[in-house]
Amino acid sequence: MSEKVEKSDREWKEILTPDEYHVCREKGTERAFSGEYWDIFKDGTYNCRACGESLFRSETKFDAGCGWPSFYEGIDKSKINEHEDLSFGMRRVEVTCAKCDSHLGHVFPDGPAPTGMRYCINSLSIQLDEDEGK
Repeated sequence: MSEKVEKSDREWKEILTPDEYHVCREKGTERAFSGEYWDIFKDGTYNCRACGESLFRSETKFDAGCGWPSFYEGIDKSKINEHEDLSFGMRRVEVTCAKCDSHLGHVFPDGPAPTGMRYCINSLSIQLDEDEGK
């Protein structure tokens, strides 16, 4: 993993929009079917919107029908941290960027082969870097 990114709340607010800040730093969630990438299937790499760390590849993206971008695995397990999330009376597994601790979304054990996992990610927490010439 690259060097850890640490910024003050003021610094994050200077580089993120209010909606991005709410999702990435305050663990918010965008409405289903409202995000930029829920129905986009272009070739490329999905990077952390806050720090630029490469997190997911388009080859692992699938239509889960849930209204958020979904991936069956990340680029590298060391780039994504998992935390138990007991908020809202539910038991879930939150995923965050290992480099900057930004909230990405949640992971569920109901995805397709080969992993059986569904990383349900907020569009506001990622940025697509499209492959050249595609």
